[in-house]
Amino acid sequence: MDFGLNDEQRLFRQTLRDFVDREIVPVARDWEREGRYPSEIVAGMRELGLFGLVIPEEYGGLGADNVSFALTFEEISRGWMGIAGILGSHSVSSWMLAHHGTEEQKRRYLPELATGERRTGIALTEPGAGTDLQGISTVAERDGDTYVVNGTKMWITNARYADPLPVLVKTDTSARPAHRGMSILLVEASSEGFEVTADIGKLGYKGTESCEVVLTDVRVPASQLLGGVEGRGLQQALSALETGRINIAARSVGVAQRAYDEALKYARERTAFGGPIGDFQAIQLRLAEMAVQLQSARLMTYWAASRMDEGVRMDTESGMAKIAASEAALSCAMDAMRIHGGYGYSTEFEVERLYRDAPLMSIGEGTNDVLRTVVAKSLLAGKAVIS
Repeated sequence: MDFGLNDEQRLFRQTLRDFVDREIVPVARDWEREGRYPSEIVAGMRELGLFGLVIPEEYGGLGADNVSFALTFEEISRGWMGIAGILGSHSVSSWMLAHHGTEEQKRRYLPELATGERRTGIALTEPGAGTDLQGISTVAERDGDTYVVNGTKMWITNARYADPLPVLVKTDTSARPAHRGMSILLVEASSEGFEVTADIGKLGYKGTESCEVVLTDVRVPASQLLGGVEGRGLQQALSALETGRINIAARSVGVAQRAYDEALKYARERTAFGGPIGDFQAIQLRLAEMAVQLQSARLMTYWAASRMDEGVRMDTESGMAKIAASEAALSCAMDAMRIHGGYGYSTEFEVERLYRDAPLMSIGEGTNDVLRTVVAKSLLAGKAVIS
């Protein structure tokens, strides 16, 4: 039993940490306030090869192990969680293409996705369907050697930069159960009728856009059907979301770590009643609880990532890690604000931003309550065992 990182992972983490401390931490608060898109940071991530994290080496990617994958999102989120979103949606989509695409699709897209020359995202959610993906209404009707797509997608990260954008559609609206008639089409940004219509205002998760995308009679070549076979779209998306839950769990660890760091620093420096507030037992109890939650979340996340490296199905493990880590992020962000007192509510301090970023982790890639039911059903069915 080894709870440590190997030498390669430690070096990788240090490289990431140096990049975050140099390029992200100094500008995050100001750039978020200005609503500025972080083009320079994106360029830096390209130079590090991070857009190729999950892409096999044969297509020009890093082919990184999943613990290194988690380290990436943890470190970037420690600096600015919104930046991790740019890389997260790209990675989920790239993983899906690498594992489910045809050889022609892989060779066409993966080399440029690996360098960041191309970027991508994933279009699943709709105005009337989020967690219940089988309830989507976007339809693709076959017309000769093309599909004609009509529908609206919501909350699409990287929508203005994704090319191609994988879109979950119904290719057979009469199929029962519904997932048997669901497919994913790789829609290119230049397609006529494809339009990014609005940026959605958000409490946090700034730095990256979240958009509404409308598809009106968009013609997509049949060769753009992911994997080349209809009816596999939901399974393809759900398998990719297992990696998505690892990245959400890791983002949560990054937010929790930054909250803890800021709280610890403030407790040492802030004085009241003749001494540092860290001398007060109430502050000490909060700091200790934050440390326990943070390290527990980190170990759970690395455990789930290492299980994925073993090649086993790990929807239960990734779900557990995502629940534990996102709850830790929420709790640590709140406690950091409490330790800061009135200053925690000020936009001049980092904890205010962390407090706004943390709630998304409990919602994204499956709400925590839904994931709790997924975990429970797996346990009851004997598909997962805790011992």
